[in-house]
Amino acid sequence: MTRQELISLIRERRSFLCVGLDTDPAKMPAHLRDQKDGIFLFNRAIIDATIDHCVAYKPNLAFYEALGIEGLRQLKLTMDYLHGLGKPVFTIADAKRGDIGNTSERYARAFLDPQGDFNFDAITVAPYMGADSVQPFTVYDGKWVILLALTSNKGAFDFQLTEDKNGTPLYQRVLETSKQWGNEENMMYVVGATKAEMLMDVRRIVPGSFLLVPGVGAQGGSLEEVCKYGLTKDCGLLVNSSRGIIYASNGEDFAEAAAREAMKLQQQMAAVL
Repeated sequence: MTRQELISLIRERRSFLCVGLDTDPAKMPAHLRDQKDGIFLFNRAIIDATIDHCVAYKPNLAFYEALGIEGLRQLKLTMDYLHGLGKPVFTIADAKRGDIGNTSERYARAFLDPQGDFNFDAITVAPYMGADSVQPFTVYDGKWVILLALTSNKGAFDFQLTEDKNGTPLYQRVLETSKQWGNEENMMYVVGATKAEMLMDVRRIVPGSFLLVPGVGAQGGSLEEVCKYGLTKDCGLLVNSSRGIIYASNGEDFAEAAAREAMKLQQQMAAVL
Protein backbone atom coordinates (compact mmCIF):
# COMPACT_ATOMS: atom_id res chain seq x y z
CA MET A 1 0.00 0.00 0.00
CA THR A 2 1.49 3.32 -1.07
CA ARG A 3 1.38 6.48 1.02
CA GLN A 4 -1.36 7.97 -1.16
CA GLU A 5 -3.42 4.79 -0.96
CA LEU A 6 -3.12 4.86 2.83
CA ILE A 7 -4.17 8.51 2.97
CA SER A 8 -7.14 7.78 0.72
CA LEU A 9 -8.18 4.85 2.92
CA ILE A 10 -8.01 7.04 6.04
CA ARG A 11 -10.23 9.64 4.39
CA GLU A 12 -12.66 7.03 3.08
CA ARG A 13 -13.16 5.30 6.44
CA ARG A 14 -12.74 8.51 8.44
CA SER A 15 -10.41 6.59 10.71
CA PHE A 16 -6.72 6.17 11.45
CA LEU A 17 -7.25 3.27 13.84
CA CYS A 18 -4.94 0.27 13.88
CA VAL A 19 -6.18 -2.82 15.71
CA GLY A 20 -3.45 -4.87 17.35
CA LEU A 21 -3.97 -8.61 17.03
CA ASP A 22 -2.01 -9.57 20.15
CA THR A 23 -3.93 -12.81 20.42
CA ASP A 24 -3.28 -14.72 23.64
CA PRO A 25 -5.11 -18.07 23.90
CA ALA A 26 -5.36 -17.63 27.68
CA LYS A 27 -7.39 -14.43 27.19
CA MET A 28 -9.62 -15.71 24.40
CA PRO A 29 -13.24 -16.63 25.17
CA ALA A 30 -13.46 -20.11 26.67
CA HIS A 31 -15.55 -21.50 23.80
CA LEU A 32 -12.67 -20.88 21.34
CA ARG A 33 -9.68 -22.09 23.36
CA ASP A 34 -10.00 -25.77 22.54
CA GLN A 35 -11.27 -25.37 19.01
CA LYS A 36 -9.11 -26.25 16.04
CA ASP A 37 -7.77 -22.98 14.60
CA GLY A 38 -9.19 -21.13 17.61
CA ILE A 39 -6.71 -18.27 17.27
CA PHE A 40 -7.63 -17.73 13.64
CA LEU A 41 -11.34 -17.95 14.44
CA PHE A 42 -10.88 -15.31 17.14
CA ASN A 43 -8.90 -13.06 14.77
CA ARG A 44 -11.44 -13.52 11.97
CA ALA A 45 -14.31 -12.51 14.24
CA ILE A 46 -12.39 -9.43 15.44
CA ILE A 47 -11.55 -8.45 11.85
CA ASP A 48 -15.14 -8.89 10.65
CA ALA A 49 -16.38 -6.78 13.57
CA THR A 50 -13.89 -3.94 13.20
CA ILE A 51 -12.93 -3.70 9.52
CA ASP A 52 -15.28 -0.80 8.82
CA HIS A 53 -13.90 1.18 11.76
CA CYS A 54 -10.16 0.84 11.19
CA VAL A 55 -7.56 1.03 8.44
CA ALA A 56 -4.85 -1.31 9.76
CA TYR A 57 -4.18 -4.52 11.66
CA LYS A 58 -0.98 -5.23 13.56
CA PRO A 59 -0.32 -8.81 14.65
CA ASN A 60 2.35 -8.90 17.34
CA LEU A 61 4.50 -11.78 16.15
CA ALA A 62 5.58 -12.83 19.64
CA PHE A 63 2.08 -14.14 20.34
CA TYR A 64 2.31 -16.41 17.29
CA GLU A 65 5.98 -17.41 17.41
CA ALA A 66 5.58 -18.47 21.05
CA LEU A 67 3.29 -21.26 19.82
CA GLY A 68 5.83 -22.57 17.32
CA ILE A 69 4.83 -23.84 13.91
CA GLU A 70 1.16 -23.97 14.88
CA GLY A 71 1.23 -20.29 15.86
CA LEU A 72 2.77 -19.32 12.53
CA ARG A 73 0.09 -21.35 10.76
CA GLN A 74 -2.58 -19.35 12.60
CA LEU A 75 -0.81 -16.16 11.53
CA LYS A 76 -0.77 -17.30 7.90
CA LEU A 77 -4.50 -18.12 8.07
CA THR A 78 -5.08 -14.64 9.45
CA MET A 79 -3.02 -12.94 6.75
CA ASP A 80 -4.65 -15.01 4.00
CA TYR A 81 -8.04 -13.91 5.33
CA LEU A 82 -7.02 -10.23 5.35
CA HIS A 83 -5.69 -10.48 1.80
CA GLY A 84 -8.88 -12.15 0.62
CA LEU A 85 -11.34 -9.73 2.22
CA GLY A 86 -11.84 -7.63 -0.87
CA LYS A 87 -11.48 -4.52 1.32
CA PRO A 88 -8.22 -2.57 1.45
CA VAL A 89 -6.38 -2.72 4.77
CA PHE A 90 -2.84 -1.89 5.89
CA THR A 91 -1.02 -4.76 7.62
CA ILE A 92 1.88 -4.42 10.03
CA ALA A 93 4.18 -7.17 11.25
CA ASP A 94 5.02 -6.05 14.77
CA ALA A 95 8.31 -7.93 14.76
CA LYS A 96 10.87 -5.35 15.93
CA ARG A 97 13.60 -6.95 13.84
CA GLY A 98 17.06 -5.50 13.21
CA ASP A 99 20.30 -7.36 12.58
CA ILE A 100 23.33 -7.36 10.27
CA GLY A 101 22.51 -6.76 6.63
CA ASN A 102 22.22 -10.30 5.26
CA THR A 103 20.07 -11.33 8.24
CA SER A 104 17.82 -8.31 7.85
CA GLU A 105 17.48 -9.19 4.18
CA ARG A 106 16.07 -12.58 5.21
CA TYR A 107 13.74 -11.01 7.76
CA ALA A 108 12.48 -8.63 5.08
CA ARG A 109 11.91 -11.51 2.69
CA ALA A 110 10.08 -13.51 5.37
CA PHE A 111 7.53 -10.81 6.12
CA LEU A 112 7.38 -8.38 3.19
CA ASP A 113 7.96 -10.44 0.05
CA PRO A 114 4.73 -10.39 -2.03
CA GLN A 115 5.43 -14.02 -2.99
CA GLY A 116 6.03 -15.08 0.61
CA ASP A 117 3.70 -16.66 3.13
CA PHE A 118 2.76 -13.44 4.93
CA ASN A 119 3.08 -10.43 2.57
CA PHE A 120 2.72 -7.70 5.19
CA ASP A 121 2.66 -4.05 4.10
CA ALA A 122 5.02 -2.98 6.88
CA ILE A 123 7.31 -4.24 9.60
CA THR A 124 8.57 -2.67 12.82
CA VAL A 125 12.36 -2.45 12.95
CA ALA A 126 14.83 -1.61 15.73
CA PRO A 127 17.42 0.97 14.56
CA TYR A 128 20.19 0.24 17.07
CA MET A 129 22.50 -1.49 14.56
CA GLY A 130 22.28 1.34 12.04
CA ALA A 131 21.80 1.82 8.32
CA ASP A 132 22.85 -1.57 7.00
CA SER A 133 20.41 -3.31 9.36
CA VAL A 134 17.46 -1.15 8.22
CA GLN A 135 17.95 -0.59 4.49
CA PRO A 136 17.22 -4.22 3.45
CA PHE A 137 13.64 -3.63 4.57
CA THR A 138 13.23 -0.71 2.14
CA VAL A 139 13.77 -2.60 -1.12
CA TYR A 140 10.17 -3.77 -1.68
CA ASP A 141 7.96 -1.34 -3.58
CA GLY A 142 4.92 -0.20 -1.63
CA LYS A 143 6.29 -1.68 1.61
CA TRP A 144 7.19 0.20 4.76
CA VAL A 145 9.75 0.23 7.55
CA ILE A 146 8.30 1.40 10.87
CA LEU A 147 11.31 2.43 12.90
CA LEU A 148 11.27 2.40 16.70
CA ALA A 149 11.87 5.98 17.81
CA LEU A 150 10.23 6.80 21.14
CA THR A 151 8.41 3.95 22.82
CA SER A 152 5.80 3.97 25.59
CA ASN A 153 7.44 1.52 28.01
CA LYS A 154 9.23 2.56 31.22
CA GLY A 155 12.55 1.28 29.90
CA ALA A 156 12.47 3.95 27.18
CA PHE A 157 14.23 6.22 29.68
CA ASP A 158 17.24 3.87 29.81
CA PHE A 159 18.49 4.85 26.35
CA GLN A 160 16.02 6.75 24.15
CA LEU A 161 15.97 9.91 26.29
CA THR A 162 19.66 10.01 27.20
CA GLU A 163 21.34 13.15 25.82
CA ASP A 164 24.63 13.66 24.03
CA LYS A 165 27.06 16.46 24.90
CA ASN A 166 24.92 18.90 22.90
CA GLY A 167 21.80 17.99 24.84
CA THR A 168 20.18 16.07 21.98
CA PRO A 169 18.22 12.97 23.10
CA LEU A 170 19.11 9.72 21.39
CA TYR A 171 15.62 9.28 19.88
CA GLN A 172 16.02 12.61 18.08
CA ARG A 173 19.35 11.47 16.61
CA VAL A 174 17.61 8.30 15.41
CA LEU A 175 14.93 10.40 13.69
CA GLU A 176 17.46 12.74 12.10
CA THR A 177 19.87 10.03 10.92
CA SER A 178 17.18 7.69 9.62
CA LYS A 179 16.00 10.29 7.10
CA GLN A 180 19.05 9.21 5.06
CA TRP A 181 17.78 5.60 4.99
CA GLY A 182 14.23 6.16 3.74
CA ASN A 183 11.62 8.82 3.10
CA GLU A 184 7.98 9.67 3.74
CA GLU A 185 6.93 7.11 1.13
CA ASN A 186 8.48 4.09 2.85
CA MET A 187 9.39 4.93 6.44
CA MET A 188 7.23 5.54 9.50
CA TYR A 189 8.14 5.86 13.18
CA VAL A 190 6.86 4.35 16.41
CA VAL A 191 6.10 7.05 18.98
CA GLY A 192 4.27 6.00 22.13
CA ALA A 193 1.05 7.76 23.07
CA THR A 194 2.27 8.13 26.65
CA LYS A 195 4.97 10.47 25.28
CA ALA A 196 2.43 12.64 23.43
CA GLU A 197 3.88 15.97 24.58
CA MET A 198 7.15 15.05 22.86
CA LEU A 199 5.39 14.79 19.52
CA MET A 200 6.14 18.48 18.96
CA ASP A 201 9.86 17.67 18.90
CA VAL A 202 9.21 14.62 16.72
CA ARG A 203 7.24 16.71 14.22
CA ARG A 204 10.01 19.30 14.12
CA ILE A 205 12.33 16.60 12.73
CA VAL A 206 9.90 14.49 10.65
CA PRO A 207 7.05 16.91 9.91
CA GLY A 208 5.32 14.83 7.24
CA SER A 209 6.13 11.23 8.16
CA PHE A 210 3.48 8.81 9.34
CA LEU A 211 3.72 7.80 13.00
CA LEU A 212 2.50 4.53 14.47
CA VAL A 213 1.28 5.43 17.94
CA PRO A 214 0.69 2.62 20.43
CA GLY A 215 -0.44 3.13 24.01
CA VAL A 216 -3.91 4.66 23.56
CA GLY A 217 -6.45 3.00 25.82
CA ALA A 218 -5.17 0.26 28.12
CA GLN A 219 -1.73 1.90 28.46
CA GLY A 220 -3.22 5.27 29.38
CA GLY A 221 -2.38 7.34 26.31
CA SER A 222 -4.75 10.12 25.23
CA LEU A 223 -6.05 10.22 21.66
CA GLU A 224 -6.79 13.93 22.06
CA GLU A 225 -3.21 14.69 23.08
CA VAL A 226 -1.77 12.56 20.27
CA CYS A 227 -3.87 14.41 17.69
CA LYS A 228 -3.09 17.81 19.21
CA TYR A 229 0.65 17.38 18.72
CA GLY A 230 0.95 14.79 15.95
CA LEU A 231 -1.75 15.32 13.33
CA THR A 232 -0.72 16.59 9.88
CA LYS A 233 -2.66 17.74 6.81
CA ASP A 234 -2.49 14.14 5.53
CA CYS A 235 -3.37 12.79 9.00
CA GLY A 236 0.10 11.31 9.45
CA LEU A 237 -1.01 8.99 12.26
CA LEU A 238 -1.88 5.36 12.78
CA VAL A 239 -3.12 5.01 16.35
CA ASN A 240 -3.03 1.47 17.68
CA SER A 241 -5.29 -0.13 20.24
CA SER A 242 -4.91 -3.79 21.10
CA ARG A 243 -6.19 -4.99 24.48
CA GLY A 244 -8.83 -2.29 24.75
CA ILE A 245 -10.53 -3.64 21.62
CA ILE A 246 -9.82 -7.34 21.25
CA TYR A 247 -10.36 -8.13 24.94
CA ALA A 248 -13.28 -5.76 25.52
CA SER A 249 -15.20 -8.90 26.52
CA ASN A 250 -14.08 -12.45 27.26
CA GLY A 251 -17.53 -13.86 26.64
CA GLU A 252 -19.25 -15.06 23.49
CA ASP A 253 -20.09 -11.43 22.70
CA PHE A 254 -16.37 -10.58 22.32
CA ALA A 255 -16.70 -9.52 18.67
CA GLU A 256 -19.67 -7.24 19.35
CA ALA A 257 -17.78 -5.66 22.26
CA ALA A 258 -14.72 -5.17 20.05
CA ALA A 259 -16.89 -3.50 17.42
CA ARG A 260 -18.29 -1.07 20.01
CA GLU A 261 -14.84 -0.08 21.26
CA ALA A 262 -13.47 0.31 17.74
CA MET A 263 -16.48 2.41 16.76
CA LYS A 264 -15.95 4.71 19.74
CA LEU A 265 -12.39 5.43 18.66
CA GLN A 266 -13.38 5.75 15.00
CA GLN A 267 -16.04 8.32 15.86
CA GLN A 268 -13.52 10.37 17.82
CA MET A 269 -11.11 10.15 14.90
CA ALA A 270 -13.81 11.16 12.42
CA ALA A 271 -14.50 14.27 14.47
CA VAL A 272 -10.80 15.15 14.47
CA LEU A 273 -10.45 14.57 10.71
